[in-house]
Amino acid sequence: MGRKPQGHSRILEREEGVRSSASSCARLSRASTPLRHSRKKNVDGRVKHGHDEAGKARISKDDTAAGPNAAALYRLMAWLSPAYPVGAFSYSSGIEWAVEAGDVKDAASLQRWLTVMIGEGNGFCDAVLFAHAHRAAAGTDDAALRQVAELAAAFAPSKERALETAAQGAAFLAATRAAWPCAALERLATAWDGPIVYPIAVGVAAAGHGIPVAPALQAYLHAVSANLISAGVRLVPLGQTDGQRVLAALESVVAEAAARAMAAPLDDIGGATFRADIASMKHETQYTRLFRS
Repeated sequence: MGRKPQGHSRILEREEGVRSSASSCARLSRASTPLRHSRKKNVDGRVKHGHDEAGKARISKDDTAAGPNAAALYRLMAWLSPAYPVGAFSYSSGIEWAVEAGDVKDAASLQRWLTVMIGEGNGFCDAVLFAHAHRAAAGTDDAALRQVAELAAAFAPSKERALETAAQGAAFLAATRAAWPCAALERLATAWDGPIVYPIAVGVAAAGHGIPVAPALQAYLHAVSANLISAGVRLVPLGQTDGQRVLAALESVVAEAAARAMAAPLDDIGGATFRADIASMKHETQYTRLFRS
């Protein structure tokens, strides 16, 4: 009796292939949505999520392995925003005197000044301290944490620079312990009872919230650079677009300084920005001032 047409066989094969493919897709879909099937529940039947002692969502190591996830990015943006109450807008790190002396007079000279400050001066030194504080806090090494916090407090080259970094560190610590608490910040307060400078406070907070050091440090240096550019824009004065051009030009400087700082031992910390250090000293007796440093 008649054979089935070849065309009919090919149609059946295609239909079987479609069914097989659909089955595979269904299996893949089930495998890729574990939350629907594998969420654990507490004894009262509620779904269990990862939270710290303050009730805030934890950032897991898997989430941060390749860089900051949404929660980490949110926290960095909050902590390093100009709106965070650390008073950064009131400090110029000596740029006010540099403008008065004629060292900084336009966008190009501001860019040169900040390139040296971030790459070879206070910016780089703070980045080394930040990296070591993050490492000590992440490793729960309280002895190392005390060592780096004490060194950082003693490392400011002038009275106003010490005020600038210590006041911002204290303000950051107070705001973050109130709104974004974590055990690492409490350990820092116990390990060192002296002034806690700004890079130490931010580095420990990032470690305490599971944020990797590389993106946290780059975000910190970006915020410092942006704040100093803002001071320069107001002092020279410059246009806002010129300020953004300077910030864009500093991108590679920030990246390179962060990379060197993460590899530098504490014994290698040091700067070569004598003119900037003198500027911060001269600012103490400057006749007319808008900034605190």
